[in-house]
Amino acid sequence: MDLVKRTKAVNLDKELISQSFISLQNDICKKLEVCDGEETFKEERWKRDGGGGGRTRIMQNGRIIEKGGVNFSEVYGLLSNQMADVLQVSRGGSFYATGVSVIMHPISPLIPIIHMNVRYFETSGGEKWFGGGIDLTPIYIDVHQAKRFHQKLKSLCDHHHPSYYPAFKKWADEYFYIKHRNEARGVGGIFFDRLGVTHEISLKNRFCFVKEVGEAFSGIYTDLINENRHLPYGEEELTWQRIRRGRYVEFNLVYDRGTKFGLNSGGRIESIFMSLPPAVNWTYNYHPLPDSKEAETLKLLEKKIDWLSI
Repeated sequence: MDLVKRTKAVNLDKELISQSFISLQNDICKKLEVCDGEETFKEERWKRDGGGGGRTRIMQNGRIIEKGGVNFSEVYGLLSNQMADVLQVSRGGSFYATGVSVIMHPISPLIPIIHMNVRYFETSGGEKWFGGGIDLTPIYIDVHQAKRFHQKLKSLCDHHHPSYYPAFKKWADEYFYIKHRNEARGVGGIFFDRLGVTHEISLKNRFCFVKEVGEAFSGIYTDLINENRHLPYGEEELTWQRIRRGRYVEFNLVYDRGTKFGLNSGGRIESIFMSLPPAVNWTYNYHPLPDSKEAETLKLLEKKIDWLSI
C-alpha cells in the first residue's frame, strides 16, 4: 500500500502530524550518525512559556559534521497580533504549530551545506496549512551534483502533482536570494508555504507530499556526503568556506521566515539560532581572483538557472 493510500486510511489531525514529525526527527538523526561515523546528537528538551516546547538535537565536531541540528517543535497558545500580522491570518484566537528543521554545516568545504524543514500550522479560526522545503548551499558548486539534486526533487514532486516542482523551484529561487548581495544563497531546491486545501488537493494529499520531502532528506544528503567526503582541500578552500558561511548568516538573520517566526512566537533562542555556522569570516570588500574556482561559483549564484538542462 503506497503512502497516499495509507494516509487516507487514518484520520489526519495535529496529533498524527506531530507524531510523524517526531518519527522523522528520530530517523534523520540515526542515519546521519551512521554516516558521520563518530559523533552522536545531543538532545535538549525545552518548554515554551506560552505553551508547548520541543526537542533540540545538536551534533558538533564530528568526523563529517562540524555543527548540525535536527529540531522538533510543537508550540501553541494565544495568537498575538504581531504573529497574526506576520502570518497574515485573522487576529485573535489561538494557534498550533509543529515541525522539523534540519541544518548541516560540514567540516569539509567540498561537502555542501544543506537545509530542510517541514511544518504544519493551524489556527482556532480554521486556517490550516503545511510549509517547508529543502535547499542546497555548496561552497563550491558542482554542476553535475546540483543537477542530480534537482532531478531527485523533481521526481519527488511529480509523484504528487505536476505543478509542484516548477512552482516550488521558482519559489525557492525567489526566497533563497540575498537581495543586498544580488546573490542566490546556493543552488536552490524547493520551497513552499501555506499549502492548504483546494478543490483539487486535500490536506491529506498535502501531508503525503510534505512527509515524503522529510523522508527523502537523509538519502539525498548522505549520498552527497559520501561522494565528497574524501576530496582533498586546504586553507584556501577553508577561507572561502568561512566567507560563504557569512552569506548564509546574513540570509538567516535578515530574511528567513522561520527565524522570524521563532523570535515572534517566543521560541527558544538557542534552537532558533542553531542554524548558524560555527566559524565565519566577513572579509572587507572581498573579490575572488578572475577565473578562479571561487569566481566560477559566484557566476552560478543566480536566480532562475535551469539545473535540469544545464
